[in-house]
Amino acid sequence: MNSHHHAPMPAGIDRKALWVVRELGLPAIVKACVVCRSNLHRPTGKIRVNANGKLLDVWLLIGCDLCDRTSKIPVHERINVKALDHDRLLMFENNDPAMVRELTMDTMLAARSAYRLDWTGTWELETDMPFYDLTGADPASFEVVVRFELPAPVRVENLLTAGFGLSRPVVRGLVSSGRIQLPLPVDAKAREDFSFFVIRGGAPS
Repeated sequence: MNSHHHAPMPAGIDRKALWVVRELGLPAIVKACVVCRSNLHRPTGKIRVNANGKLLDVWLLIGCDLCDRTSKIPVHERINVKALDHDRLLMFENNDPAMVRELTMDTMLAARSAYRLDWTGTWELETDMPFYDLTGADPASFEVVVRFELPAPVRVENLLTAGFGLSRPVVRGLVSSGRIQLPLPVDAKAREDFSFFVIRGGAPS
């Protein structure tokens, strides 16, 4: 299933800009510590695999930010070894950093184990654009492709204010006038690639 959002391409689009939501770090795991008052945990970088005959338990190990106590998040419980992809099992057993990253960012795992992810400080927006005066009469329309290096939920409005260096009211005005054409609402949260268009001098009414 391709769930990427694409608005229909307006006529006269002759250039593209690329914005990248760069990964600065992994999200914090928000879950009450059983020992101290903290509710922020970080992955320890370790995955524990326990074998009981043909059945396996797999846990992601996390450490409390404040007291360092380690706790476990169940990834697989009593799963038959044959039901688990062999390469995946090796990644679990070797504490593969890519696997730790994948599990830490896994929103389904978070929902299943009733914790939430705090994405504060995990990303920054990098644009290949020079400063652009969107409020003036600009000769060119263009497409902006937004790429996500990590699935951080970012409000579209925040991307636009950061990317164009404009205030929220100005950004909202440009969206409602049709100068910025988005495939999703300005106050929606995006977490995967999408593209939008900046139209010269406002859309024809």
